[in-house]
Amino acid sequence: MMGLGGELLALGTEHYRRQQGLVYRATDLAERAWVDGSASWPDVAAVLAEAVMIAQTAAAGGAQDYVGAALTAQGVEAAFDGEVPAEAFGGLVDSALSLLDTLILAPVSVRARALDAGLPLAEAQRRAQLTVVTLVSTAVADAGRQAEGVAGIASPRTRGYVRMLVPPTCARCAVLAGRVYGRRTAFRRHHRCDCRHIPAAESAPDLTTSPRQYFDALSESEQDRVFTSAGAQAIRDGADIGQVVNARQGAYGLAGAGSRITPEEAAALREGRAAGRLRPVTVDGREVYVTTEGTTVRGLAGQRLAAEGLARLLGDRYRRATTPRLMPESIYELADDREHALRLLRRFGYLL
Repeated sequence: MMGLGGELLALGTEHYRRQQGLVYRATDLAERAWVDGSASWPDVAAVLAEAVMIAQTAAAGGAQDYVGAALTAQGVEAAFDGEVPAEAFGGLVDSALSLLDTLILAPVSVRARALDAGLPLAEAQRRAQLTVVTLVSTAVADAGRQAEGVAGIASPRTRGYVRMLVPPTCARCAVLAGRVYGRRTAFRRHHRCDCRHIPAAESAPDLTTSPRQYFDALSESEQDRVFTSAGAQAIRDGADIGQVVNARQGAYGLAGAGSRITPEEAAALREGRAAGRLRPVTVDGREVYVTTEGTTVRGLAGQRLAAEGLARLLGDRYRRATTPRLMPESIYELADDREHALRLLRRFGYLL
C-alpha cells in the first residue's frame, strides 16, 4: 500500500505531467513561430500570444482540483473560501510589458544585441528563438503555479507547501528541496523552472527528496555539472550543500513570478513603452509589483476595481481601473494574515 508521502508525490507528479503537456505544446508553437524576426513577426506574435493565454488559462484551471486532491489524500477536508477563476491568470507575464509586447520586442532585442556583439546571424537567430521559447514556457508554468498558490490560500486547511523537484534540477532549486513553506510565501523559481508545489496540511518531511538525497542520487559527473566541480567536491567532502550553493551564487536567479524587471524592460519603462504594465511600487516601505493586465471593464479585476475609478489610457479600446492590480506574490508580501490575503485576492480578481 502506498504511504502518504508516496501518494502525494504521485498526485504531484501526475499534476506536473498535465501541466508540462500544456507547456510543451505552447513551447512547440513558440519554436515554430519564430523564423527570422521579419516584418510579419508582430502578426505571428499576436497569434502566439492568444495561444499562450489559452494555455495559461488551462494550466490555472486544474489548480484548485489538484490542491483539493492533495488535501483529501492527507485526510483533511478539501474546502475553499472561494473559487479560483482560471481566466484571471491568462495574460500574466513576468515582464514590464504585456504578454504580446514582450513576445514582439524581447526576441528582436536579443537578436540585435547578438549581432551588435559580432555574433553570426545564425547564432543571433538561435538566441532570439530561445528567448521566445523561454518566455512562453515560463508564462504557462507560472500561471499554474500562481493559481496553485491562490488555491492554497483559499483553503483554511492548507498550512503551506513543499517544493517538489523534477529532475534534472539545478543547484539553486536543489537546496530548496523538502522545505515546508508558509502558504503566503511566494514560490521562487527561475525561467524554465520545472519545480512544483505539493500542498501540505502539516509538515511531512517524506514528501520530497531532500537536497542531500538528491545530490547522492546523482553520478559524480552529474554532481559536478549541477554543482560545479569544486562545489560538488566540497559537498562530497562533507560541506553543507546549502552553504556551498549559497556561497557561490546566493540562490541568485530565483524569484517569484512578477518580482523582477530586466534591464531591457527598465529601459522600456523609461521610454514610456510599458506605461500601465508591470511596474514596481513601494507600499509600507516594501517594493511590490503591480500590473494592469485584466483591469479593463471586461476583466474581473477591472470590474472589481471599477468603483475606485476608471479611465481610458492612450491606445486602449476599453476603460480600465485606475488602481493597478497587485501580482499574487505581492499580495502575499503585503498581507498581514490569511484573511487579509483572501480580501486582496478577491479585490484583485484572483479569487471569486
